[in-house]
Amino acid sequence: MSDHGTTGPAGDEARAGAVRDAWARIDAWLRAHAPDSYEVLAPPADPAAVEAAQAEMGVRFPADLLASLACHDGLRHWANCLPLRPPEPVARIVDHWQMCVEIDEANRADEDEPEPEGEEPWWHPQWIPWAQSDGDAQIIDMRPGPAQGRLGMAYHDDCGVFTDGWPSLAAYLTEVADVLEKGGAVGGTWAPFLTTEGELWWSLKGETQLNGEPLVPAPAPAAGS
Repeated sequence: MSDHGTTGPAGDEARAGAVRDAWARIDAWLRAHAPDSYEVLAPPADPAAVEAAQAEMGVRFPADLLASLACHDGLRHWANCLPLRPPEPVARIVDHWQMCVEIDEANRADEDEPEPEGEEPWWHPQWIPWAQSDGDAQIIDMRPGPAQGRLGMAYHDDCGVFTDGWPSLAAYLTEVADVLEKGGAVGGTWAPFLTTEGELWWSLKGETQLNGEPLVPAPAPAAGS
């Protein structure tokens, strides 16, 4: 999984550019093959709201998340238009982050024993819940270090998990766009389908039904493409 550049300003711009390109490709695919799913994507976020969110959370958003929010401020309503979890509007990113911080602080106050060494915590204030559903969030890890910016999962009933993740949001969205255009499965697991209503639906590769209704594999790429 390419991380689209190195650290520093050059790497930031490379990842931001990769996100803009990925969303343009995702948008084009949705307009052509699942227009109702395209309509679910929200317009760009208000830059002032993005700045306010970073100030409230005390975390600077990585360049690729800023670029993503400048394309779409999450979704207008829930839809399965990305693998794993749907992207959140910036206001709900803040809400979910605040909720998790408060729960974590309360849990820590009640615990007598420290977390086992080497295990990820249930929550960390430098995790950004950029996508979320049913209390489980796909997070961007902004803790300092060489892995800063990586994607993982924060489950409501388990500790954080970063195995089998992506090195950046840019790498993840690029893979999503690649799979839509060329076929395959994101992370080797999640494949795109169309529902009977013509909406995009991500599920485990090989699935054939959703609630008793057939799932149709997303249109295959043209021969020679």
